[in-house]
Amino acid sequence: MVIDTLENLEKYVSLNPLFKDVVDFIKSNDLNALETGKHEIKGSDLFVNIQNAKGKSKEKAVLETHKQMIDIQIPLSSAETYGYTPLCCLPEAEYNEAKDITKYEGAADTYVTCKPGEFAIFFPQDGHAPCITDAEEIRKAIFKVKA
Repeated sequence: MVIDTLENLEKYVSLNPLFKDVVDFIKSNDLNALETGKHEIKGSDLFVNIQNAKGKSKEKAVLETHKQMIDIQIPLSSAETYGYTPLCCLPEAEYNEAKDITKYEGAADTYVTCKPGEFAIFFPQDGHAPCITDAEEIRKAIFKVKA
């Protein structure tokens, strides 16, 4: 997991060959002005989902992992808290290959918060519970990057 400001995202391009394309996309597009929905950047290897997600409490948020994709999550409208538990500390659970997601019962080990202008990167080994906020709804960008 990585948490930082958007100004520093370029410092992480060495972590994945597609991260440079994410940086270029953000420089060329106003994320706040994009329509809700999926925007392909490099086919199924790299795309961004702009969504208005329902805010959740820590108790209602669900931990998840992805085997095929890395998430770069960017809150746009308000601060967003993420639960975090390393995959190695999570119980066995059923993987949904079609949706590339495994969901887990229980609370996260720790919590971190990003404000607009910041991002969180979740790799396949990072269990994360998104959308924790006091706001009724949060607008966010989720870049899905082939791991």
